[in-house]
Amino acid sequence: MAATTPIRDDHLQQRLDAAIAQVNRVLLGKPRQVKLAFACLIAGGHLLLEDVPGVGKTTLAHALAVTFALDFQRVQFTSDLLPSDIIGVSIYERENGQFRFHPGPIFTGLLLADEINRASPKTQSALLEAMAENQVTVDGQTHVLAQPFFVVATQNPLDLNGTFPLPDSQLDRFMLRLSLDYPDATAERALLTGSDRRDLLAQLEPQLDGAALTALHQRAQTITASSALLDYLQALLAASRRHADIRVGLSPRAGLALLGAARAWALLSGRHHVLPEDLQALFVPLAAHRLLPARGTQGDTLARQLLAEVAVD
Repeated sequence: MAATTPIRDDHLQQRLDAAIAQVNRVLLGKPRQVKLAFACLIAGGHLLLEDVPGVGKTTLAHALAVTFALDFQRVQFTSDLLPSDIIGVSIYERENGQFRFHPGPIFTGLLLADEINRASPKTQSALLEAMAENQVTVDGQTHVLAQPFFVVATQNPLDLNGTFPLPDSQLDRFMLRLSLDYPDATAERALLTGSDRRDLLAQLEPQLDGAALTALHQRAQTITASSALLDYLQALLAASRRHADIRVGLSPRAGLALLGAARAWALLSGRHHVLPEDLQALFVPLAAHRLLPARGTQGDTLARQLLAEVAVD
């Protein structure tokens, strides 16, 4: 990314507040989910939105892309989608007797993987390298992706027809999994009487850019996490690994992701240090999809049990 003039803290904070307010004007009645989505992007993570159709998952992804001034590509995942449809393909050119790589839609700032669990596990796994290393490898050649690069994926509930569960390795690449759920009565009435969401999306303007997002990420990394806070974080990780109803607990990578997301949450809350409440706010959306139950208990339930069982010293 090209060098830019440093942005003053107060100016950057004003732009961040304006960005959050803009997304909240489009996605009505979901301030917590919007804040979680911002924390995920500021922390450099990828976001999984799991819910029934029609509650605003795609709208949120569009609004984030415009607000952060990110190049945007949408891929509709279907059962016949191939990895090359996402990554790209090398095509032989007779004129020069060489293969030329034609980039796929993954070469963008924000990729919306719409209904990701309607594609086969093979196609889903095509995102693994990109989400972990910000690059893809085709025919032995490595191609670096845009900076910043985010995947926002939507997923239908697994009990709907024509869906495939995401592999555990794929789920682990998503920092947070959110559910938007149905709007409350006030928000739904505003939706029914207000402007069409597509018209509102067309009116959105960038509030931040890649340089500002990088600055926010760097500032979040400076947020202080005390020794006592790290003790609490480690206690949560350890409890997940010895819980009788959890077959596979949280990995060290999950711990790093939790700390990074909590720092971003603290930044969004206007603080220079992480509180236990920050870890608690992020724990269920970060941990639930990573926990492998031993007895069929839902991951959300297990994550809440861990929060209830681990005391803050």
